[in-house]
Amino acid sequence: MASTNKSSRSASYQAMSDFPIHSVLERCAAAVADKPPAAMFGLRDEGYGSLYEQLVSSLLSVRTYDEVSTEVSRRLFSLARTPAEMVRLDRETIIQTISEATFAPAKADNILALSQTIVDDYGGVTPADYDRLIAFRGVGPKVASLALGVALDRPVIAVDIHVHRITNRWGYVATSSPDKTRDALTQKLPQDLWIEINRVLVPFGKHVCTGTRPRCSTCPVFDDCARIGVTNSR
Repeated sequence: MASTNKSSRSASYQAMSDFPIHSVLERCAAAVADKPPAAMFGLRDEGYGSLYEQLVSSLLSVRTYDEVSTEVSRRLFSLARTPAEMVRLDRETIIQTISEATFAPAKADNILALSQTIVDDYGGVTPADYDRLIAFRGVGPKVASLALGVALDRPVIAVDIHVHRITNRWGYVATSSPDKTRDALTQKLPQDLWIEINRVLVPFGKHVCTGTRPRCSTCPVFDDCARIGVTNSR
C-alpha cells in the first residue's frame, strides 16, 4: 500500500489541535499488548526498578537492541545492584559481562565513573535530579529521562527513535531530531502521557509502525495518521 507524502492532508494534521492522542495511544497499546515490553519497563517489572538500576540499564540500552540490553543488564545486576557493589568490580569484569552491548568498554568506564561519583559525592544514593544525572558522563537527556520516569514516575518525556519517528509520521509534531521532538512534546503532550508514550511507542514502532514499510493496512490508528514520509507500506 502506498500513501501520500507531505500532502495537504498531512499539513492539516500538523495544524490540528484536536488530535485524539489519548485514544491513539490506547489503540497502539492494545495492538502490542502481546509483545515484549520496552526494555526499561520490562526490567522494572522484573524487580530492577531502583533509580540506579534504571540509570545503568538505560545507559546500556543506548544504540543497543532491547533484547541485548535487557540480558546484559540482568547479567550485570547479578554481580552488582548498587553503586557501592559496582565499584568493587574491576573494569574487565564489567566489560566481559556487558560485551554484547555496543561500545561496551566505554559504557563500562561510564558505569564505573558514575557509580564512584554517587558513592563519593552522594553517599551511595543516586541523585533523583535531572540536571545532576545528565552531568554524569554518558548520561544524556534520553537516559536521564527514562531512569527518572520509569523508576520514580517522574513526569518526563524520553524520546528515542521510535517516539520521534511515529509522532512525526502521525503529524502530531513536525521536528527534525529526537531532542526537538522532546521539546515539542513537552509543549503539546498531556502530562499524564509523558511516561506512557515511550512505554507504548517502543514496541509499537518495532512491530507495527516500523521504520521501513510500516504495517499501515492493519494499523489501529490508520484513520488518525497523516503518514508523513511514508512512501511504501504493508
